[in-house]
Amino acid sequence: MFDIDATENNENRFYKDTFTKTSADRRKKLWDVAIDEFSAKGYSATNINDIARKAGVSIGAMYSYFASKEDLFLTIVEQGYLLLEMILKNMAEESEDIFDFFRRALLASREYALKYPKLNQIYLDLTTQSLSSMSVRLSNKMEAVTTQHYRNFFAQAKEKGLVRSDLDERAMSFLLDSICVMYQFSFSSEYYKERMKLFLGDEEYNDIETVESHLQAYIHTMIAKS
Repeated sequence: MFDIDATENNENRFYKDTFTKTSADRRKKLWDVAIDEFSAKGYSATNINDIARKAGVSIGAMYSYFASKEDLFLTIVEQGYLLLEMILKNMAEESEDIFDFFRRALLASREYALKYPKLNQIYLDLTTQSLSSMSVRLSNKMEAVTTQHYRNFFAQAKEKGLVRSDLDERAMSFLLDSICVMYQFSFSSEYYKERMKLFLGDEEYNDIETVESHLQAYIHTMIAKS
């Protein structure tokens, strides 16, 4: 799925140099086990000793790779963020305007959640109050990138007269991104899945492209210049 770049030189990373020097197969095994454990049990209930045992890594080796369970968790989260950042970059380069960007964001939210459900579950766990202290260490990296893309597209749309001039791009960026975040969680969390089914009903739930077109139409009606 993803791997550490052994040539990376980032002083703010959460793993140690020894992790880049171990074999790719060993890193992959550790990734797979850690992601399984964190996504299934949540951060608090996951035991780093269990991860080491299931991955076939000694606990001594594990601590030579990561200073703590928190650093292992944050390494996984950060790699997931880098993947999302790449997706956002491509979306921004290909989008024609704010409406096209929002359309692509909805689609990407669904596709990412379905392709990487365990990573999405880990991200959902990170948003809970009990793990809020970790957000400081992450410096809200993904949110900062997403915010800038939305603001840029909204500002451009104002200049071109595509959206209402009385709307604040910060508030609108928050609204559009919040829709996408909730939509993304609706494909990975059982609670949010059932919530979406309850609102949509079986017919629309099984025709999700139509649901996305309704969301796009609503946003267009609300923000487009008449």
